[in-house]
Amino acid sequence: MRHFTVRRRSLLAALAVCIAAFAVTAARAQDRRQNAPGEFDFYVLALSWSPSYCEQASERGNTGRSQQIQCGGRPFSFVVHGLWPQYERGFPEYCQRPSPRLDRRIMNAMLDLMPAPGLIYNEWDKHGTCTGGSARDYFENIRKARAAVRVPPDFIDAKEARTVTPAEVEEAFIKVNPGLSSSAIAVICDRTRLTEVRICMSKDLQFRACEEIDRRACRRDRLAVPPVRGG
Repeated sequence: MRHFTVRRRSLLAALAVCIAAFAVTAARAQDRRQNAPGEFDFYVLALSWSPSYCEQASERGNTGRSQQIQCGGRPFSFVVHGLWPQYERGFPEYCQRPSPRLDRRIMNAMLDLMPAPGLIYNEWDKHGTCTGGSARDYFENIRKARAAVRVPPDFIDAKEARTVTPAEVEEAFIKVNPGLSSSAIAVICDRTRLTEVRICMSKDLQFRACEEIDRRACRRDRLAVPPVRGG
């Protein structure tokens, strides 16, 4: 019995060593690409429904500067949350620490699409540094990506609150964007509201399928769409 116990312990120890070695090998294989600037497969353009964001901020009592700029100035509908480099599975982030300082002039130039300075700085630090290009290149690509996507007319000047299904939001975007398919777009929600639309794009900013992003889409039956402020 003692011999069996010793042998069993030896086998378990050997198995533990093998598992640890495999984990280290897998980690090293991942590290060769993980968070390496420029090493990614495609982009996600994230468009946030600003009225939902402002309602959430109000409910939380969040009155910071970014909220005041986005929710207290001119009314916004969809705004750019970011342009995110992606792997087929997972995504890189914070690829340079510390990140190169973002020129304030670049930040100011993006406020028409991303109406919050804090958001712009964060997107550069977290996502822009993973593209392998300069800050100017990154934000120019954001502008190009946003220009490549048409927002459906019903969402441009939404004067009244309404409810929709996630499928209706997808269909509205697909209808006005030739080449966009249901496998390249995901509708995101909180417990009750439409919060975001995410569109997958190749490195040259063409629509492309993205299974993992699609799997994260909202599964609720109906979503509230708050009106554009002032409506």
